[in-house]
Amino acid sequence: MTPESTVADATPELAPRKGLRGHPWLTLLTVAIGVMMVALDGTIVAIANPAIQKDLGASLADVQWITNAYLLALAVVLITAGKLGDRFGYRLVFLIGTTGFAASSGLIALSGQVSVVIGFRVLQGLCGALLMPSALGLLRATFPAEKLNMALGLWSMVIGASTAGGPIIGGLLVEHVNWQSVFYINVPVGALAVVLSLLFLKDPRSSNAPRSFDLLGIVLLSGGMFCLIWALIKVPDWHWGSPRTLGFLGAALLCFVAFVLWQIRVREPLLPLRLFRSVPLSAGTVLMVLMAFAFMGGIFYVTFYLQNVHGMSPVNAGLHLLPLTCMMIVGSPLAGVAITRFGPRIPLVLGMACTAAACFGMSTLTTDTGTPLVSLWFALFGLGLAPVLVGATDVIVGNAPLEHAGLAGGLQQGAMQVGGSLGTAVLGAVVASRVSHLLPGRWAAAGLPPLPPETMDKGAKVTELGVAPIPPHTPPQVADKITDVAHHTFVSAMSTSFFVAGWVAVGAALVALLTKRGAHAGAAPGGAHL
Repeated sequence: MTPESTVADATPELAPRKGLRGHPWLTLLTVAIGVMMVALDGTIVAIANPAIQKDLGASLADVQWITNAYLLALAVVLITAGKLGDRFGYRLVFLIGTTGFAASSGLIALSGQVSVVIGFRVLQGLCGALLMPSALGLLRATFPAEKLNMALGLWSMVIGASTAGGPIIGGLLVEHVNWQSVFYINVPVGALAVVLSLLFLKDPRSSNAPRSFDLLGIVLLSGGMFCLIWALIKVPDWHWGSPRTLGFLGAALLCFVAFVLWQIRVREPLLPLRLFRSVPLSAGTVLMVLMAFAFMGGIFYVTFYLQNVHGMSPVNAGLHLLPLTCMMIVGSPLAGVAITRFGPRIPLVLGMACTAAACFGMSTLTTDTGTPLVSLWFALFGLGLAPVLVGATDVIVGNAPLEHAGLAGGLQQGAMQVGGSLGTAVLGAVVASRVSHLLPGRWAAAGLPPLPPETMDKGAKVTELGVAPIPPHTPPQVADKITDVAHHTFVSAMSTSFFVAGWVAVGAALVALLTKRGAHAGAAPGGAHL
C-alpha cells in the first residue's frame, strides 16, 4: 500500500514529501481558492437579486429559487460527494467540481431567462458539492495531526470571510458592470484553482473506500427536500391549509421517514445513523442548520431593504454590510483562539446569543433608520456568526470516528446549506403572509383608491420585494402615498421575519449547550512534515 492510500488509517506519521506536489500549505492554498469560490457564491448573488429580478422580470418565487436551487442542490449532494471522494480520490473529485462550477457560472451569465438561470444554478450547486468534502479530505491527507486543526481553522476562516464578503463584491460588480459579472468572476478563479490543483495536489485514496452507493437513499433524501422547499416556496400562492401545500408537506414527511428506515437496513447507507449517537455531533449539526436559517434567511431581505426602501445603489448597499463582513473576518481567528482555549461550548453559546440580539435589533428597523444603528446590528450579527462557522469543524468532524471524518465534513456543510435554504423559504413565506395581511388595510387607511382583489394581490407580490406598486401615469402625490404604504408594509413584514429569526437563534444558543470538544479531534492521519 502506498502512502497516499492510507488517508483513513491512523498510521504512524508518513515520510516527508519532497517537492511541491502534496505540500501541505500549497494544498491549503489550492483548496482555499476553490472553497472560496463556492462560499462566495452563496451570498454574492443576494446583492444581485434585485437587478436579476428587474432584468429578467422574475417574481419573488423565481428570485428565491435562484438562491434555493443552488443551496438545495449543494446540500443534497454534499454527503454523496464525500463518498465519491473516498471512492475515486479527492483530487479527481475536486478537479471535476472546480471545472464544473466555473463552467456552469459562465453559462448562467449567458442565460437570458430566469428558468435557465435556475437550471444552471442547480448544476452549479452540484459541482460545488463536489468541492467541499474533497477539500476537507485533501487537508486531512496532507497535514500532520498536530497541524491539522490550524489548517481547518484557516479553512473555516476562508469560508466565513468569503460568505461575508459576497455582498461587497456583488455590490461593486452589479453597480459598475452588471449582474452577469457576479457569475463571470468564477471563471478565472476556477481556472486558477484547476491549474494549482494539477501542479500541487496529491491523489490520496481511502483504504476503506466504499464499494457501492446508496442510490435509493439519495433519491429519498432529494425527494423529501424538494417537496419540503417547494411547499414553502408556494405557500404565498397556495396558503398553508390548501390541499397542494399539505400534499407536498406530507410527501416530504413520507420521504424522510422512508429515508430513515432505509438507512437502518442498507449495507452501505448514505448517512450512517449511528453517527448521531454522539450527542455533541447531533447538536452541532442542528446548530449549523439553525445558524444558517437565521443568517441566510435574514440577509435575503436586507438587500431589498437597503436598495428598494432606502434607494441605495448595489455598491452602497454592499458597503453598508461592511460591519458584518469585518466582524466575521476579525472574529473568526479570535473565535478559533477562544475555542482552542475554552472549548467550543462557551464561544458557541455566546455567538448565538449575539446573533439573536442582532436579529431582534434588526426587527426594530424602520423606513428611516439611520446608518449608525443599522451598522451596529450588522456588526453584532457578524460577531455572533464567527464562532459558529469556526467551531463547526471541532464539534461535528471532531466528534465523528476517523473513518467517517469526510462524511462528517459533508454533513457539516450540508447542514449549513439546508438551513440557509429553509431560512430563505420559511422567512419568505412569513414576509409574504405579513404583506398580504397588512397591505389592504394600510392602503385603505391612506385614502388610496380601492383595488380589485386580483390587483391588490399583484401589488402585494411587488411589495414583498420592497418595491411600490405604482401604476403608470399615477399623479406624483398619489405615487408618494403608495410608496409610503408599500415601504412601511415591507419593513413591517421584514421586522416580523427577523423576530422569527431571533427566536431561532435563541433555540440555537440552547442547542450549543450540548456541544463539546471533538473526541476524535486529534486523531487525524499522519501527514507530511512542514
